[in-house]
Amino acid sequence: MEDEVVYNRVNQAIIDSLRCIVGEANILAGTEQMEKYSHDETVGLIAWPEVVVKAISAAQIAEVFRLAQQQRIPVTPAGRAMAERGIGSRPRRIVLSTEKMNHVLEIDKENLMVTVEPGVITGDIHRAVEAEGLFYPPDPASLDSCSIGGNIAEGAGGPRAVKYGTTKDYVCGLEAVLPSGEVIHSGGKLVKNATGYNLIQLLVGSEGTLAVVTQIILRLLPLPKVQVDLLVPFDDFQAAADTVSDIIGHRILPTAIEFMEHDSIHAVERLLEKRVPFDDAAAHLLIQIDGNLAEAVDAEVEILGDLCLEHGARDLLVARDRPTRDRLWRRGARSSTR
Repeated sequence: MEDEVVYNRVNQAIIDSLRCIVGEANILAGTEQMEKYSHDETVGLIAWPEVVVKAISAAQIAEVFRLAQQQRIPVTPAGRAMAERGIGSRPRRIVLSTEKMNHVLEIDKENLMVTVEPGVITGDIHRAVEAEGLFYPPDPASLDSCSIGGNIAEGAGGPRAVKYGTTKDYVCGLEAVLPSGEVIHSGGKLVKNATGYNLIQLLVGSEGTLAVVTQIILRLLPLPKVQVDLLVPFDDFQAAADTVSDIIGHRILPTAIEFMEHDSIHAVERLLEKRVPFDDAAAHLLIQIDGNLAEAVDAEVEILGDLCLEHGARDLLVARDRPTRDRLWRRGARSSTR
């Protein structure tokens, strides 16, 4: 009831004003058209918006916010709604989508930076920079369907967070629009900036409650030259968990470690209609090692193998080529939470 008192509803006059800002093609007001904007990936939580606005620039977003402020209508920013936090299930009046702001604007190889718009699919960023011999480490589970703007709003991570950290560790600069309609800039192509408030880290993980991000500068790394993945089955659940602690205790920092228990493996088999190796094991570890020298990576793989076998691993499956690694991770990503 309080919502009905404080905020106004979207009427035809508001829709006409929004249409003037973003154009006819970027307004959705029909029930069927808006279905995908009524929820995120959280099961059972649905809330229909009254109108969906697809902006293509910071200037348009600023105008939408100024109109909403004037008319006392709340705005819910939306990426591609791939999270499972229920945030995307609570639109109220205007849903503001950045999905059409989907361009990689610049890959700066000299400064190891990439500038992108918020609607770019995260996997497309990976492929674009890797083609230039560069590396953007964060790899959320919905890599090929989530957007970088959503990653920033949610503070997304992924398996490689073990070694490389999460999204917040790679954001160097942001352009964003405040609810007042003011466009702000923070950071830039800077490796070190020790003065002033860290507004970037205030916005990362704020889930769209403080501003709408409209442009992002991300820090990149050189692409590792060597990568090896291991799938390790265990007959004892606790032994698999103890192995992880022992690996870290031996000062080995894998790129990623995924823990997959028995029930998850069987769920993956039903979903993919394929058998997972050693599907009767109590647990699996999926471990990734990367580096620039094959000798160094092989030495760590050998130590890892010995540690796993000491803890009772049934076997070791080693994947060195890209197709085999992708098959392992496709199954692993389906059976674990990143």
